[in-house]
Amino acid sequence: MNLDQVLQTFYDESRELLVDMEIILLDLEFHPEDRELKNALFRCVHTIKGSSGMFGFDHVVGFTHVVENILDRLRADDLEYSRDLAQLLLQSRDHIKNLVDADQNAISMEMKTHEAQLLGGLEAYHQVSTDTQSGPAEVAPAAVNSEPAVDGSKLWHISLRFDGDVFRHGMDPLGFIRFLQTAGEIVSLHTLTRSLPDLADMDPESCYLGFEITLDSSASLDDIRAIFEFVETLCEITIIAPGAALGVYNQWLEKFADDEREELIDWLLQDGEISGQQHSALKSGDIELWVNDPVANEQGANDSIASTAEDVLVNLSELRSDASADKASAPRDASASRTQYIRVPADKLDQLISLVGELVISSSSVVVNAVKGGDKDTREAAANMSLLVDDIRDAALDLRMVPIGECFQRFQRIVRDVSDELGKDIYLSIHGADTELDKSLVEKITDPLTHLVRNACDHGLENAEKRLSRGKIAQGTLRLNAYHQASHVVIEISDDGNGLDRERIRSKALEKGLIHADQVLSDQEIFNLIFEPGFSTAEKVTNLSGRGVGMDVVKKSIQALRGSIEVLSEPGEGSTFRLRLPLTLAIIDGFVASVGKAVYVIPLEAVVECIEFPLEEQLEASKHQFINLRGEVLPFIPLHEYFQVPGYAQGRRQNIVVVNHSGKKVGLVVDELHGEHQTVIKPLGKLFAHLQGLAGSTIMGNGQVALVLDVAALIQQVSIVEEDKFSSKRKQFH
Repeated sequence: MNLDQVLQTFYDESRELLVDMEIILLDLEFHPEDRELKNALFRCVHTIKGSSGMFGFDHVVGFTHVVENILDRLRADDLEYSRDLAQLLLQSRDHIKNLVDADQNAISMEMKTHEAQLLGGLEAYHQVSTDTQSGPAEVAPAAVNSEPAVDGSKLWHISLRFDGDVFRHGMDPLGFIRFLQTAGEIVSLHTLTRSLPDLADMDPESCYLGFEITLDSSASLDDIRAIFEFVETLCEITIIAPGAALGVYNQWLEKFADDEREELIDWLLQDGEISGQQHSALKSGDIELWVNDPVANEQGANDSIASTAEDVLVNLSELRSDASADKASAPRDASASRTQYIRVPADKLDQLISLVGELVISSSSVVVNAVKGGDKDTREAAANMSLLVDDIRDAALDLRMVPIGECFQRFQRIVRDVSDELGKDIYLSIHGADTELDKSLVEKITDPLTHLVRNACDHGLENAEKRLSRGKIAQGTLRLNAYHQASHVVIEISDDGNGLDRERIRSKALEKGLIHADQVLSDQEIFNLIFEPGFSTAEKVTNLSGRGVGMDVVKKSIQALRGSIEVLSEPGEGSTFRLRLPLTLAIIDGFVASVGKAVYVIPLEAVVECIEFPLEEQLEASKHQFINLRGEVLPFIPLHEYFQVPGYAQGRRQNIVVVNHSGKKVGLVVDELHGEHQTVIKPLGKLFAHLQGLAGSTIMGNGQVALVLDVAALIQQVSIVEEDKFSSKRKQFH
C-alpha cells in the first residue's frame, strides 16, 4: 500500500466517522443519557484527531482537540446535552468535514472566521458543569500532547520493528510516534540501531530502525491498536497492557537473542515498568515466583487493571499464532473483533459489472448457436453455462447493493435544520432502512428525495398551532419507507399534514394555461400537474420553496432512472409520494419485438399484454391513432413511423404491445413478437443523446444490435400529440 492509498483510506474512514458522528449527535437528542452513544461519539472525534496527527494535518488536530475536550466532559456527565449544544456540535462536525476535505495550505478566510466563531461557542461550554453552571472559561490550547502526569498504573509497553520497505510504501515511522502522543504521554523511547549496516552498505530508501516505547495512557487496547492500523503489515508490533504479569514480559523477551534480551530488561527497569526484584528474576530466568504477579509492584501498580484489561499482550504481526492460549498471557488475533471487509474502489465494481454484461451477451450467443446446430451434449453444456452465468450475474450485481438507510440517515439532519428554520416540530420516522438497491441509484436519488423531504416539511406539514386547531398532535410526522416489490424498490415519502388541495392545483393550472376549464381530470391527473415546470401553489417564496422549480426536475430525475412517481393524498390527512425504481440500471428483463429488420427491447416491467392488430382494423385505426381495447380508448404509436424504419413494407400482419407507465397506457405497433430476453443495457453515447424514446442499446445472442425503448418518453410524446389535437379541435369549435 503506497502513501496515496493510505491517504485515501484516511479520507474514506474520516468521512465515515463524520457520518457516524452526525447520526450519534442526532440520536443523543432523543437519548441524552445514553453513555454508549457518548463514548462512541468521543471515539469518532478521537480517531479523526489521531489519524490527522499521524499525517501532519495540524489544522484538523487543533480544532478536533477542542471538540474532544467538550465531548470528554459530556461523557463524564459534566455537561448537559442540550439542543443548543447539539447544534454547536453539529456545526463543529460540519467544520471538521470541511477541514478534512480542504488543503491545510489553502484554508479560506471564511473558514478561519467560522472556526473562530465555533471555538468561541465551544469555549463557553468548556468549564460549564451541570452542578455549578459556571460561566465560560478559557479553553486549553489545541495541543497534541496535553495528557496527565505519569502514573505507574497506566504504563503500556509497545515494541516496534519496522519492515525495511516501510519508506517505499510511503510511511513515516515518526508519524506513528506523533500519532501515539495523541493517546497519552511517551515516558521513554529507545531507538534500536542493531540492524544498521555499515555506511557503504546502507540503502537510503530502507528502514533499519525499531523502537521500544513506554506510554502512560488511559486509552483502551482498541485505541492503541487503531494507531497502528495502517502499518500492521509493514512492521512487527507487540503491545503489553498495564498490569501484565511478569510471565507475559518473559514470553515476549524469549524471542530475542541473549544480548538484546539483556538490554531490553535493563530498559524495563530504567523506565519503571518492572521492579528491581523482577529485573533480577528476568535476568536469571527464574520467574516462577513472579510469573503471575503484576509487574512494577514497587511503583504501586493497580492490580485491577490486569483484571479489567481484556488483553495484556497483543502481537499484531502474529495475529493467529496462539489463538488457543490463555487471554491473560498469550497473543490474540487483533482483528478477531473486527468485521472482515475489503474496501474496493467503485470503478472496479463498475468494470466487473461491465465484464459480466459482456459475459451474459456471449453466453446468450452460445446458447442460440447451440440450439440452432448443436447436438444434445452441446445444448446441455450451453444450458448449464447459461445457468452459471446467471448466478455470476446475480452475485456481481449484489456486490453493488447497499442499504438505503445510508441515504435515509442524512435526512435526520435536514429535517432537524428545516424544522428549526420553519419553527415547526417535525419527527422523522424511518422504515425499511435495510432495503438494498444499486449504489449508483442511491447516489442519483439523493437530490430528488431531498427536494421531496424539504417540500413535505414546508408545504405538507402544518405548524403546531394549526395542527392543534385541527385536532392533531402538535408534532408532525414525516415518514420515509422503503421495500422491495418484485424486481423494484419502492420508496415512500409520507406526511400527516395538509394533503394536496385539488381545487387550488386546478385553479393554478388554469391560470397558467396547463388545462382548460371544461377539461375533466382524475385525481391522479390533477396531482400530476404539480410536476409541470414552473408550477407552485405556494403563496410566498421562501428559502425552501415557492419558486416552482424542483418538482419537474424530481420527476425527470426519477424517469431518467427508468422509475415512476405516484402521488396519493387525502385533504387534511396528508400525502404520500411513491417512487418505484429498478434494483439496478445495468441489466433488465426485456420483451423483444421487431419492426421490419429493426429489433427493439421493451422493459418487461412496462408490458401489460400483447394483442393482434388485424389488417382490416389497421386502416381505420390509423386515421385516429387509437383503438378500442375492450371499451378502453388506447392510443398507439406505429414504431416504423416513429423511428422511420428504412425499407418498411406496408400491409403486413402486425401486433400491438400494450405498455403502461404511471397509470397511462399506450400501444406500440410492431411486426413480430420474440418473447422475453435478459438485456445488458449499453449507453447510446452523446451523438444520440437528442433522440427521444430510446434508453440505450444491447447486443442480441445472434450479434444483432437492438434498441432499448424508453417507455416513459414514448408515452409523454403521445400525451403531447393528444393535447395538440385537442387544442386544435377546441379552437375550431370556438
